[in-house]
Amino acid sequence: MGMNRLDGRKALVTGAASGIGRATAERLSAEGAFVFCVDIQAEAAEETANQINGRGGKAFSTSLDVADRNACVAAVGAARDALGGLDLLANVAGILRPGHTHEQDPDIFDLTIAINLTGTFNMCRATLPHFLENDAKPDGGCTIVNIASAAALQGVPYNAAYGASKAGVLGLSKALASEYARQKIRVNAICPGGVSTPMTAAGFPVDNIDPALFARIAPQMPTIGQPEEIAALVAYISSPEARFMTGSGITIDGGQLA
Repeated sequence: MGMNRLDGRKALVTGAASGIGRATAERLSAEGAFVFCVDIQAEAAEETANQINGRGGKAFSTSLDVADRNACVAAVGAARDALGGLDLLANVAGILRPGHTHEQDPDIFDLTIAINLTGTFNMCRATLPHFLENDAKPDGGCTIVNIASAAALQGVPYNAAYGASKAGVLGLSKALASEYARQKIRVNAICPGGVSTPMTAAGFPVDNIDPALFARIAPQMPTIGQPEEIAALVAYISSPEARFMTGSGITIDGGQLA
């Protein structure tokens, strides 16, 4: 197949303001999808949509806090109205707040779970009824791709909240894949290692860390992942080429878990 694998697909991308979310929205559009971009950073999400439209694609945007369940329902409805349907959801929105677990404000744990895990659930829960009502599902079925993390599979020091949230995303994805496979809805999770994004560029503002703990989570390849590489995997998983893939947790981590 060529680079028009997603012609006519109607996609909603969370976290579309920057990083993996922006790269995903752009890649899905480049392969022919119509895209609805959402992010709590409304202006940056609009910028992503404008860039897509400027390249001849079709994109819309709105502000969304994925931790707000009612807002998720409204955003999914808006996406369906704007795009004339909905058959692809990419859940990319997330936060990372490292710290010593015994010192960190418990509210940070609650916030991380609310955005990374509950936010992913909120979007899946709001989207599934539309997928189920879609009798003319595209080749390969309707698809949900959730961004988990290598931290879902490996203990990452000073990131208890993040690891817990992403392990939950992986478990959620597998459960939904099993529940809705017969309705031709595929659900998969991607588990990236380190990726160059604004979130990771913020550095690791934690004092008194043990550097030896990080040796076991270093990638084997002497490089760091790029958002476009994750976006390319999202596009493949969402395409008819991956029609036999559901319930998978795919690592793309430079050999971190090798």
